[in-house]
Amino acid sequence: MWVNKVREKWKRRRYIPIIQDAGEKNARPFGKKDSEDTKAQEKPDAVVCKKCGATLLKPEAVANKYVCSKCGYHFRVRTKNRIKMTADAGTFEPWFEDVGQTDPLEFPGYAEKLSEVQEKTKLKDSVTVGYAKIGGEPAVIGICDARFLMGSMGHATGEKITLAVERATKMRLPVILFCCSGGARMQEGIISLMQMSKTSAALKQHSDAGLLYVSVLTDPTTGGVTASFAMLGDIILAEPGALIGFAGQRVIEQTIGEKLPEGFQRAEFQLEHGFLDAVVERKDLKQTLVQILKTHRKQEADSLKMLDEAVRPDERSLEHMSKAKERNAWEIVKAARQVSRPSTMDYIRTIFDDFMELHGDRLSGDDSAVIGGIAYLDGMPVTVIGVQKGKTVEECKTCNFGMPSPEGYRKALRLMKQAEKFHRPVITFVNTPGAYCGVKAEEEGQGEAIARNLYEMSALKIPVICIMAGEGGSGGALALAAGNQVWMMEHAVYSVLSPEGFASILWKDGSRAEEAAGVMKMTAQDLYKLGVADEIIPEYGDADEVTVGSISMYMKKLLLEYLSKQHGKSGEDFVRERYERFRKF
Repeated sequence: MWVNKVREKWKRRRYIPIIQDAGEKNARPFGKKDSEDTKAQEKPDAVVCKKCGATLLKPEAVANKYVCSKCGYHFRVRTKNRIKMTADAGTFEPWFEDVGQTDPLEFPGYAEKLSEVQEKTKLKDSVTVGYAKIGGEPAVIGICDARFLMGSMGHATGEKITLAVERATKMRLPVILFCCSGGARMQEGIISLMQMSKTSAALKQHSDAGLLYVSVLTDPTTGGVTASFAMLGDIILAEPGALIGFAGQRVIEQTIGEKLPEGFQRAEFQLEHGFLDAVVERKDLKQTLVQILKTHRKQEADSLKMLDEAVRPDERSLEHMSKAKERNAWEIVKAARQVSRPSTMDYIRTIFDDFMELHGDRLSGDDSAVIGGIAYLDGMPVTVIGVQKGKTVEECKTCNFGMPSPEGYRKALRLMKQAEKFHRPVITFVNTPGAYCGVKAEEEGQGEAIARNLYEMSALKIPVICIMAGEGGSGGALALAAGNQVWMMEHAVYSVLSPEGFASILWKDGSRAEEAAGVMKMTAQDLYKLGVADEIIPEYGDADEVTVGSISMYMKKLLLEYLSKQHGKSGEDFVRERYERFRKF
């Protein structure tokens, strides 16, 4: 094949170019100086992966979006290639190309360096901004390019981003910024630092206007860019393996005198520590952005209008429930604890469409016990959040047996506040024995996290529907259940404490748990009579993989019916109704 022939030609010449910026013509071969490589600079035919050392022919690299086909390493890409991979063909319109560079410190040689880099890269500055369509969706985009002084942020960079965000705010358009930077531009000193505040302030005004901002972090995103516009996205994505951090690894190691662990500050590290919503491979990036843009498309009419024709729940389901075999409270507690009960993800898959999971609390971690994201309910965008218990031993361990930690509650609150900004209803699924009570949870402020959720949920200007899908254990459950509506599965329970804990505290005898369950009034039927539960959802026998479809159909009809009735209400109406609901107890 011709590919093999070209590969053999390069081997015979013993020439292997290393491309620091994929597709860059000015590549330097290992062991040669720039002056020795004029011909190679003009026409590179192969690239070498910095991670695994594999030699890739240029056509292979281009076809694979500048990702190593052997190990998945994502090469840095130049501006024009990023535009090709992101914007619909022929739709990109550059803005503010006339913004000039400044030299506030009159730094020696800086003006000459700028001219040299501009000539070499054919770029005016380290960022290019403009209007484009992505999958038919209009957006303002910005692309940082590492070839221009390592993508550093000077006055012109901050000015172009600020102008683009201001124009996006006036045009009511979403903003997508592809971040790649070594940080502040040293040659511009304090003026470079001021760009951090300037860009952040512009994004705050854009956010206050109810508009979407997505930041995409590429390799590297560091320093003042990380500490400003890069980490302020409503949704933050990153490419695999991207270096993301404030201080450089060398600086950290020299400061603390320790060797940093493998993978430190990489995208996967940041995801695990709660600072990213997702790590997305380049081949999937455009489609992911399209999905996000469509979900956040500004509706001319209230989205609740879409549900005017909602179907009422099947009355036969209520008949079935009334005729179901009666169980005592302890039997219901045991049914609620069954590992076979459908999980939050089971309900998400059967009730909603196009669910996109979002990760992290933007503070310390990403709790696997709490899952959340954006989905569609019969075409209407909603935010779905729930406790995930797990069904196998490994899943249960990963999800901490459905006991959320502070970062789980903070992630849930972050997603609720995001839903409020974009006027999406919130639907929660609760199935937890209670909040995790370990040492680490206390160190991270478990009580504060629960209290903060109750405080902030009380003022959400959107409808919040909470479904008790199994166990509802104490404040750990309430932190996800302070809604306008609280619905309970037929065999769910909700109580101040577990029956075992209740018996131990009041009677000093945990063995009286069965007796305690009977007096605690913790079943759906008891709580419906007390007004704590607004609806009871039938289980058609027992909630499991056989009945989950029927249960989900009933839930979906109930959700559609309730939300269709909310059309025309103001945010203040939802706040008042929620306040009055809890005020009566």
